[in-house]
Amino acid sequence: MSHPVARRATARAAARRVTLIGWGLLVPALAAYLGFVVWPLALGVQYSFYDWNGVGVATWVGVENYLKVFADQALLGSITNAFILIAFFTIIPVGVGLVLATLIRSLRAGWFSNLSQTVLFLPQIIPLAAAGIAWAWMYAQTGTVNQVFGWLGLGFLARPWLADYGTALPAVGLIGSWVLTGLCTVLLLTGIGKIDTSLYEAIRIDGAGWWREFFTITLPGLRQEIAVLVTLTVIAALSSFDIIYTSTQGGPGRATMVPGLLIYRIGFTQSDVGQASAFGIVLMLLVLAVVLPIQRLSRAADR
Repeated sequence: MSHPVARRATARAAARRVTLIGWGLLVPALAAYLGFVVWPLALGVQYSFYDWNGVGVATWVGVENYLKVFADQALLGSITNAFILIAFFTIIPVGVGLVLATLIRSLRAGWFSNLSQTVLFLPQIIPLAAAGIAWAWMYAQTGTVNQVFGWLGLGFLARPWLADYGTALPAVGLIGSWVLTGLCTVLLLTGIGKIDTSLYEAIRIDGAGWWREFFTITLPGLRQEIAVLVTLTVIAALSSFDIIYTSTQGGPGRATMVPGLLIYRIGFTQSDVGQASAFGIVLMLLVLAVVLPIQRLSRAADR
């Protein structure tokens, strides 16, 4: 009779050890998350209800800072610019990535395929601040972009791309497209590799062409990967800062001003911590309002 009791006691002791080890591994990460994410977020919410310059006495203003966000045309304009950037940060990289991933998959595995993936992914490992500086040089009046147009006999198109009100935002958006296309291509290529090759063989036997193969097998098989990429790139567009700061600093005028850069200026240049916090909370809610439906639609499509 003692043996079953002893075994149960040993099992309970082992379970307690596993639980303690689990908590030992979880607590540091949980503490870091609470200290560096939850606590600053709570402080941001608190500050958003005050008029405070970061040093002096804070004055309670209620929801006034939030009302200013929706009444100030400059703040609303920056949000509009962020949504325009979604076309460049999301639609172009994911669309081009789909095409490139499909083309690379059609190649035989070898040095060219591996080289293509490496070259496409290189922009992703370059710091965004450095990418912004490099592209600012290339977009200059005497930069690489205008030189290439001159060589092609299209010199009439040359202009200071980042100083022109009409081209500054699209030019910055294309920097984001360049950075994110490699990530989209590599992730989609990985997703294509998980699709059962027998499905392609079966549809080819039926005489299907490239288009039917793409829309019937490849695209449905990449739903999860596309949902992940759309989520990541939409967040990158709405919270963009590095590229804008180093390439245009929001100019010319406010043509490329985005919420992240405007929050920085309001908080650190104008010393209006309350207004900056309120705008930051609005931006967070805006990101959630865009991203959560995407995730929900993705999960619904997988059922």
